[in-house]
Amino acid sequence: MDKNKDVIYNFSAGPAMLPKEILKTAQLGLCNWQNSGKSILEISHRSKEFTSVIESLEYNLRDLLNVPKYYKVLFCHGGARGQFSAIPMNLLKNNGRNPDYINSGYWSYSAALESRKYCVPNIINVRKILNGNHCVCSIKNWEINTNNTYLHYCPNETIEGIAIYEEPYFKDDIIVVGDFSSTLFSRIIDITRYGIIYASAQKNVGPPGVTIVIVHEDLLKEPKIVCPSILNYNILSKSNSMFNTPATFSLYISGLVLEWMKKLGGLKTIQKSNEKKANLLYNMIDSTDFYINNVMNHNRSFMNVTFTIANSNLHSLFLKESYDFGLHCLNGHNVIGGLRASIYNAMPIEGVMKLIKFMKIFEKKYE
Repeated sequence: MDKNKDVIYNFSAGPAMLPKEILKTAQLGLCNWQNSGKSILEISHRSKEFTSVIESLEYNLRDLLNVPKYYKVLFCHGGARGQFSAIPMNLLKNNGRNPDYINSGYWSYSAALESRKYCVPNIINVRKILNGNHCVCSIKNWEINTNNTYLHYCPNETIEGIAIYEEPYFKDDIIVVGDFSSTLFSRIIDITRYGIIYASAQKNVGPPGVTIVIVHEDLLKEPKIVCPSILNYNILSKSNSMFNTPATFSLYISGLVLEWMKKLGGLKTIQKSNEKKANLLYNMIDSTDFYINNVMNHNRSFMNVTFTIANSNLHSLFLKESYDFGLHCLNGHNVIGGLRASIYNAMPIEGVMKLIKFMKIFEKKYE
């Protein structure tokens, strides 16, 4: 008997699937959290009980990512899009210097467009097409302005399935800002290469509602006067992210997820697992002309595997039959269409193997 036959796997790009054991733990806490007689949804964010949740969350975050003491960890509202505005408002000064924005795909370009409300960004296109496949120029070839205020980039474009695995490190006074929304906690990174890292939670960390900001303490200065207080890093740091009521339930779940990551063995183990899952799926796609991925190998995302079918008329049928097979949310983003399998940390290898099995069945049926 195929024990995996009736198991449903959620390949959504976000909100993404969560580990089943965490959902079960959260279920218990909904009515009587830690035998308090109250739901976790009712616990005051200023109570001693919830303070312990936040302290544990930050401790495990720092431990997993190896965050130095001279970086502050903030838990913010507004998702990554909120940070598209927060970054320029917190970092720009009235000195005539403007930032560089690396354009590698939809989300990095969206951040650049939002920044135009506050500055004149220098948008640097780094994507190229070689032999019909998309790739990103090496960081050493990025034509950055050494007199810029900061450099913003996104190491993983979820829509196009394009990733940048090189890590930027620019000396002097250039601040590197990274939108790690879809890749934070999926692999080991060097925090010290960045002035600011931010990430919305609903990929690898937890449910929507929390945005993580890791910021070098030297950057906690007074922002532009128009910056809303809830986006002011200085205020958020001084109030320990409690300037206003945070998304308490999302923070609680995020804490459980980080504990789960540590039990798995940390980011070294998680990175190996993610690479293995992605390579299995890419090998399947490359083994046939039926499925197509048009990203160069060294820029293929381990988090978001995008692909199409040579006969694009089969896309709708693929989505219908894969859903019936227990494989949900495989549609590509509506900006580019096609198909996409988001295989974040919580996606077990069994889910990827079931997808590969279905892809083979579908190909044989319609080739």
